[in-house]
Amino acid sequence: MLKDITNFTVRFNEVDSLGIVWHGHYVTYFEIGRESFGKKYGITYMDVKKNGVVIPVVHCQCDYKQSLKYGDTVNIETRFVNTSAAKIIFEYIISHHDRGLIATGKTIQVFTDLQGELQLNNPIFFENWKKNYNLENS
Repeated sequence: MLKDITNFTVRFNEVDSLGIVWHGHYVTYFEIGRESFGKKYGITYMDVKKNGVVIPVVHCQCDYKQSLKYGDTVNIETRFVNTSAAKIIFEYIISHHDRGLIATGKTIQVFTDLQGELQLNNPIFFENWKKNYNLENS
């Protein structure tokens, strides 16, 4: 399984007047995880775009276990879920070193050309990327 772990600190602009993170910011935290994963494994958004496609998110799920607060530093683990379908699936685990599990989530991205036309097959560069990590059999 391909995974990446990175950390971030909750910023002041992400919390409400009680100092609790607004639920919508967790989607941004998943993005932090995807960007870190992409840098580690050579599949950043710019790498994808250079190959004539983009990968919009079409599904996002977040299960909240505990609230984050201003100043919390947490880890986000991002896991690549291999599939033969023409999409990219990631699962996320956000955890705090003292308080444990904060949230879990999942996103699904599809491939479109630069004009937004859905691609029904995996692009060649993505198939080659999967081969590089011995993921082509799923």
